[in-house]
Amino acid sequence: MSLILPPLPYALDALEPHISRRTLAAHHGHHHAAYVEKTRALVRNTPLESASLDEIVRSSTQATPLFNAAAQAWNHAFYWQCMRPGGGGEAQGTVAKLIKDQFGSRSAFSQQFVTAAGDQFGSGWAWLVLDGSRVRIINTPNAETPLTTTQVPLLTIDVWEHAYYLDYQHRRLDYIAAFLTHLVNWDFANHNMSLATKTDVAREAEPSARSLRR
Repeated sequence: MSLILPPLPYALDALEPHISRRTLAAHHGHHHAAYVEKTRALVRNTPLESASLDEIVRSSTQATPLFNAAAQAWNHAFYWQCMRPGGGGEAQGTVAKLIKDQFGSRSAFSQQFVTAAGDQFGSGWAWLVLDGSRVRIINTPNAETPLTTTQVPLLTIDVWEHAYYLDYQHRRLDYIAAFLTHLVNWDFANHNMSLATKTDVAREAEPSARSLRR
C-alpha cells in the first residue's frame, strides 16, 4: 500500500506568526493523519489498495466514507503546498496575467477570494482553479474537491475551523487575509498551471502521433 502521510514542506514553526506551530501540529499530525489512516483502512483488501490517492478520490462515490476520507487527505496534501514562509503578496507569472484578465486587478481578486472563503457556510474550501482558458474562484463544501471535475486546482485555502481556530478563533476573515498577504505560494500555483498546459498539449498531440504509427 502506497498511501502515507506526506511530511509538511516546511518546519512546524515556519509559518509563524500567521499560523502557529500548535495549529500545524494538530492540523497535520492529527486531522490530516486521521484522513490518511481512514483511507488506508477502507481500501485495504480491495481493488483500490494499490491505487494512488488521486485514483482513489476519482473512483469513489461522493459523500461515501471512502470519498470523504480520501478527498480530505488529498485536499490537505494540496493545501500545505499552497503556503510557504515569506509567501503572499502579488501573484507572479502566468497566473498573475490570468488573474488580471479575469478580475481586473490583484485587489479585485483578493476581495472576491476573501468573500468566497469567508462566506463558505460551515466547513469547506475556497479554490483558485483553471477552468478552460480562464481562472475562477470556487467553493466546495466538506470534502468535495475540483479534482473530480474538469477544473484544475491551482490554489486552495482550508476554511474548516481546525485550520485556524486555535490562532484566530472566530476571526475567519483575519486568517484568510493572512493567507493572502503572508503565506500564499504563487510558485505552486504557476507549477500547477504549467502541468495543466503540458497535459493539454500532450492530449492535442495524441491523435497525430497515433496516425503516424499507422
